[in-house]
Amino acid sequence: MSVILVVVIRSLIAFFALLILVRLTGKQQLAELTYFDYIVGITIGSIASTLSVSLNQNTTATLAGMVIWTFLPILMAYISLHHAGFRKIIEGEATVVIENGKILEDNLGKLRLSIDDLLAELRSKSIFNIADVEFALYETSGKLSVQLKSQKKPLTPAHLNISTPYEGLCTTLIDDGKVLSDALKSLSLSKAWLYYQLSKKNIQDPSQVSLAQLDTIGNLYVDLKGDELYYIIATNSREE
Repeated sequence: MSVILVVVIRSLIAFFALLILVRLTGKQQLAELTYFDYIVGITIGSIASTLSVSLNQNTTATLAGMVIWTFLPILMAYISLHHAGFRKIIEGEATVVIENGKILEDNLGKLRLSIDDLLAELRSKSIFNIADVEFALYETSGKLSVQLKSQKKPLTPAHLNISTPYEGLCTTLIDDGKVLSDALKSLSLSKAWLYYQLSKKNIQDPSQVSLAQLDTIGNLYVDLKGDELYYIIATNSREE
C-alpha cells in the first residue's frame, strides 16, 4: 500500500473520530471555554494530526489517546456539575477587578492584566468612565462582566412602567430565493399570502429575495439580492 493511500485512510479515520469525539463533548460556546478547555481541545487536535501523518504511530493506540483526552474532561465536567468545591478547584472563580468605581490593582495583578487591558475591555462595552461601574468581574472564561451603577444604567420601558408587546423570534419565510413551505405552514399561512405581501413592493419573483422574515407583530422584513434595498412590509393581519 502506498504511503499516500495510508495517509488518506488515516486522515479519514482521524477526521471522523475527531468529529464524533467533539460532538460528545457538547455544544459549549467558545466564549464560555476556560483556558484548560482550550488547551484540551488543542491537545486532542494535535493527537488527531499525529494519527493522520505519523505513519510510525500505532493507529489503535493513538485513537485510545484521543478517547482518553476527550472523556476525562467530560468526567471532570460531570463531577463539577454536582460538586461545587471540585468545580471551584477545576474552573476557578470570577475575580472582581472594579468595585464601586475603584480599580482593584491587586486582583488585576493576580490575573496578570494591566489597567490598559481593563480599559480596552470596558471600551469594547461602550464604557469610557470607570466611575460609572459598580462591579466588574473577569469570569473564568476570560470574559469581562460589568454592572453599571444604577443611575448610569440605560432607561428602559420597565423604569417608566410602560407595557410593551411581546417580541418572539422571527420566522424565516424565504431563504436565498427559496420559499420555506414548512415555515409558512407552521404559521398557518399560504404561498398566495406571501406573494401578495411581496407584490406590495412590486416583487414578483421570490428568487429575487435573499431573506424574508416575519416577526411576531406582523412585519415582514424583505432583503433583496445584490445591492437592492430592503423593505419592511406591514402585513397587519396574518390571515389573508
